[in-house]
Amino acid sequence: MKPSSVIELKLEEVATKMLWINILLVAVFAAAYHLLVEPLAFGFSLRGILYFIIGYMVLIILHELFHLIGFVIFGRVPLSSLTYGLELSKGYAYATTSSPLQNKKMRQVLLLPFWTTAVIPTIIGFWIQDQVLVLLGAMLAAGAAGDFFMYRELRKEKDEAWILDDPSEPRLHVYDEYPNPEE
Repeated sequence: MKPSSVIELKLEEVATKMLWINILLVAVFAAAYHLLVEPLAFGFSLRGILYFIIGYMVLIILHELFHLIGFVIFGRVPLSSLTYGLELSKGYAYATTSSPLQNKKMRQVLLLPFWTTAVIPTIIGFWIQDQVLVLLGAMLAAGAAGDFFMYRELRKEKDEAWILDDPSEPRLHVYDEYPNPEE
């Protein structure tokens, strides 16, 4: 069955935009931290740098794991349909399912990691006065820009449409009727 439309995130086209979103959000979150919590101070220590690098890697992994959790919770897909991995040559992690989801459910799956790996760490960072955690939240919020792009495009489709996640590219196939993933 041929999809009625295809939504594709072209990484080479959005990379510059995502970099600027990242810079803007880090600046805004740093300014907010400065105004709300304490004067902005920059200090570098091996411990702080390691905390940031490890925290960033952990949150990226969690971001993709929350997509998988969303597929199971919202889409009710079988665990056997899930795939997770790293595409080092292209510089991204991915989580996908071979099972189709209805549009409304796919939109929920797309935004779950934003709340769990960007919003919650940022709130916790402000609460416990941890500037690194606030900045990590900013970077993960910027990292969710691709999810927001896909979400925006899916809003243009019917809620009843069926979405099949591409197994190898950041691409969603939209179908008017339930597609057979085996085809």
